[in-house]
Amino acid sequence: MPVLLPMDHLAELWPHQLRGARLGALLHPASMDSKLEHTSQILARENGKLFQLRAFFGPQHGYRGETQDNMIEWRGYQHPRLAIPIYSLYGEHREPTREMLQDIDLLLIDLQDIGARYYTFVWTMYLAMRACERENVRVIVLDRPNPINGVTIEGPSLNRHYLSFVGMHPLPVRHGKTIGELATQFRDEAFPKCALTVLSMQNWERAMWFDHTGLRWVMPSPNIPTLETATVYPGMCLLEGTNLSEGRGTTKPFEIFGAPWIDPEKLCCELNALNLPAIHFRATYFQPTFHKFAGELCGGAQLHVLDRDSFRPFQTAIEVIRCTRRMYANHFQWKSPPYEYEFEKLPIEVLLGGPVSEFFSD
Repeated sequence: MPVLLPMDHLAELWPHQLRGARLGALLHPASMDSKLEHTSQILARENGKLFQLRAFFGPQHGYRGETQDNMIEWRGYQHPRLAIPIYSLYGEHREPTREMLQDIDLLLIDLQDIGARYYTFVWTMYLAMRACERENVRVIVLDRPNPINGVTIEGPSLNRHYLSFVGMHPLPVRHGKTIGELATQFRDEAFPKCALTVLSMQNWERAMWFDHTGLRWVMPSPNIPTLETATVYPGMCLLEGTNLSEGRGTTKPFEIFGAPWIDPEKLCCELNALNLPAIHFRATYFQPTFHKFAGELCGGAQLHVLDRDSFRPFQTAIEVIRCTRRMYANHFQWKSPPYEYEFEKLPIEVLLGGPVSEFFSD
């Protein structure tokens, strides 16, 4: 049976005690119901019946999803049709301010996460919950599938000395939870006075991948175009902490990586000899249109996942970096700060959530 999202039957699920509340909603382009109607349109239709719609909020990449990665901020504006504010939570403020919440009784959060600690949407939710606890605003989270399944957990838990906007609470890299489960965890472990309600999905099972749900894939951010991208992301995002291209500026971000100084055939020969689970590295050339090495010819590899249930993206990326560092020691570098508003620690340590020495010997 297809998965039903809370937004598919919002009026039926809406708690009686929240009827008439002044509502704000934290949304992005993937905030869709199963018929591909955006949550904002559904909320506008129910405005005045279930609640009083007062404001929208948007995370990194923008309410409309148009901006790129890593500290490319966007400014809030007025919704052109509804004439209500759209507040940016990835700009001057990453946490809702008292002024943003002063006309709101309830904040609805409907964001599609992709199952990796580095993905910032859950941390925008975390900060929103903190602000709502402080300002006595209720929170209602609409649960959505973890697209890379809710079973597999991988990678180290976050060291509290390495908190950042890509990790604000201890989680493993691939956490195996839905956004509603994360909200509950954050409430239980960090914000005990946050008045949280989670509206559940129907028919979702933990072992499901997104293409088992019957739902249509909508890009949650500009460089996660497909489920295949999300599958490799919990590992290959680590390349953001290096001078290797992680494939941004190509049609296969995170599935392709490389640099102008890499010999693709030699690299893939070494990587495939490692016999990592369920992955084949295919030699490739590419020329990014933007981001690292824009306009330059790069050699590298494309990841072909042979069995996604057996594939381990974090382990794979660690070995990719180790191999590349060994083969190209005169070229490879760790990227320097800043990275996602961390101005002191190395980006690779921010992503790992701990000291680089735990995985790489220098």
